[in-house]
Amino acid sequence: MTFKRQLFNPQEVKEMYPATSQGIDAKKKNDRNIKEAFSGKSDKLILVIGPCSADREDSVVDYISRLRPLQEKVEEKIIIIPRIYTNKPRTTGAGYKGMLHQPNPLASPDILKGLIAIRKLHLKALTETGFSCADEMLYPENHQFLSDLLSYVAVGARSVEDQQHRLTASGLDIPVGMKNPTSGDMSVMMNSIRAAQSGHTFIYRDWEVESKGNPFTHAILRGYVDNHGTSHPNYHYEDLKRLVDLYDESPTLHNPAVIVDCNHSNSGKKFKEQIRIAKEVLHSISSDRSIKRIVRGLMIESYIEEGAQGPDEGIYGKSITDPCLGWHDTERLILELADLL
Repeated sequence: MTFKRQLFNPQEVKEMYPATSQGIDAKKKNDRNIKEAFSGKSDKLILVIGPCSADREDSVVDYISRLRPLQEKVEEKIIIIPRIYTNKPRTTGAGYKGMLHQPNPLASPDILKGLIAIRKLHLKALTETGFSCADEMLYPENHQFLSDLLSYVAVGARSVEDQQHRLTASGLDIPVGMKNPTSGDMSVMMNSIRAAQSGHTFIYRDWEVESKGNPFTHAILRGYVDNHGTSHPNYHYEDLKRLVDLYDESPTLHNPAVIVDCNHSNSGKKFKEQIRIAKEVLHSISSDRSIKRIVRGLMIESYIEEGAQGPDEGIYGKSITDPCLGWHDTERLILELADLL
């Protein structure tokens, strides 16, 4: 490795781009509403929705701004948490790794610019729309750069078995979703939840730290891939009942909950299938009280333009990673989900 330069620490970046008092108040309100949904105090459906990856500030903020009037229409039934995923895991290491690595997808990686870019993007979304958003915790040590702006964190299928992800999640004060691993082994996901709900002493950013445990750590079902490379879903009624049983076998876990990821292996990356999958999950909720008890929401990938493109095609508001629903389908789906609840 070549050590290129030392980066800013999180406190320095926060001081350079501070949250406003209005933004801080908005996040507190959002956090309270989201936690009430996860604890069962509220029966509102959580909807984590947005682009597969945040590739440029203007189109991402444009997209999130379109969600605001929709949130006001469905606020009695749905809590929208926009996705701003700024780091992307790459199975082979190749491809766009997200705004953290490349604030300009067509330019060379620049982590220093990337740290500032992701801070500015999340801050702008909060300031202009009142949404405190979701991001994936690909690098646990980077959470502190955004800790005052996020209301939700997801730990991906390739990270869920990692010790540092689990311990870091145990020290966060917002809900953290643990995805089932790509193999589909739900015991790995449950062990991750159990670890993150417990307190630990560990090393974090060169400090000895102590966590108290995060009672809002929960499951995310995203489907899986078998040893032949074939995708299989795990959002069906039977899968949800199996998760109910796993939670019942772990009575010490707090706030048993699951978010169903409607894309990835659940859809076989056929992005239009997300519409059908979301409605099927709601049907399962209405059919079984035990499923309704744990299913707290859905995760959907959508953007302004449907599908996906190469990084050099330059179509505004179209994903450069996995294909997404377009805005027309997104708006219609959110309103239909509210009608079904």
